[in-house]
Amino acid sequence: MTGHEPISGKKLFKPLIDRDCIVMAANTRYIPGVAKGILQAAKDTNSPILSEIARSESDLKGGYTGYTPAEFAERLMDVANEVGLECWVLHADHISVKKGDRETIEGTKELVKSQIKAGFTSYAIDASHIFNFEGSNVKEELQGNLDATIEIGKFISKEMGSESYGLEVEVGEVGRKDDAGFILTSPEQASTFISELNNAGVEPDLLATANGSTHGNIYDEHGHKIEQVSIDIKRTKNIAKALRDMDSNVRIAQHGITGTPLHLIATQFPRGDVIKGNVGTFWQNIVWDTLRVYEIDLYERIEKWVLEKYEGKGKSNEEIFGKNSKYAFKQFFDDMHAIDNKAVKAMEAQAYASALMFYKAFNSIGKAEHIKL
Repeated sequence: MTGHEPISGKKLFKPLIDRDCIVMAANTRYIPGVAKGILQAAKDTNSPILSEIARSESDLKGGYTGYTPAEFAERLMDVANEVGLECWVLHADHISVKKGDRETIEGTKELVKSQIKAGFTSYAIDASHIFNFEGSNVKEELQGNLDATIEIGKFISKEMGSESYGLEVEVGEVGRKDDAGFILTSPEQASTFISELNNAGVEPDLLATANGSTHGNIYDEHGHKIEQVSIDIKRTKNIAKALRDMDSNVRIAQHGITGTPLHLIATQFPRGDVIKGNVGTFWQNIVWDTLRVYEIDLYERIEKWVLEKYEGKGKSNEEIFGKNSKYAFKQFFDDMHAIDNKAVKAMEAQAYASALMFYKAFNSIGKAEHIKL
């Protein structure tokens, strides 16, 4: 690798603990123009930034973006080098472990090996799906998650060394609901989870929780896209307090920020309790909006494919497309990477302007100065 390589996630997270800021973790699914706009804005404002991609999007077979981890990493490193960005992290988001069986665990290790080889410098182990609702106590409820997280966490540490990467773990499945609404992570679950990981020799930097957010766009009963105002700020603060009360330096990673009004983030989010904020689908929305103007024929082909493949009973076309259009990236890979340069520049400009707004709302402007490169 050459150029401006990513720094260790731990090197970024540690100096920013309790500095009243959130670092944006931008998931661009590597869309031409968008990544450059975000990284250029980070460079121009001296804002730390994570570029991330999830297991479902980029795996050994290319995920639903068409990129292997090595291909994604190469693209992002090229962009970072082009804009001259030094304070950035390459984050493997949602390394999902949905079952604790040996085949799933070993397959996950193979994916992690490929991410390490590709140059990723931060990892998010997500075994939150493994939850024992019949457990008699919190530890029993979390044991499956703990077992998977500990094994994968120790594997990463053995392969990389403890200080050369950042580690995020997850307790509580983001967006999960029952008849009463969102199922939220409790402070006791959070503190028990981190305590048990620490006892096993796994030292996370970040904890993702279920606090009322959802991934992607959200829609009302009529299928119209709406703002996300469901994040439980009080619960988030209580979880952060529980972690501080156990003298932990673990802070919260906020998932599902797409759709959250920026003025609410600027005025109500517990920055410092939350130090990483994931923004993904927001950037995808910019792409579709741009293609509808600059590449009408391509957009119409993508829309037709999505609506035919993911037809949903009682769902509006707007909702079907908004929730499933991400799967078109691999299907239309060559077309997406051959769009007119004017469209690419339009995406870049919109991403740049939007990133400036996020950095301001997150209060991350200038915070890169605290990080030793």
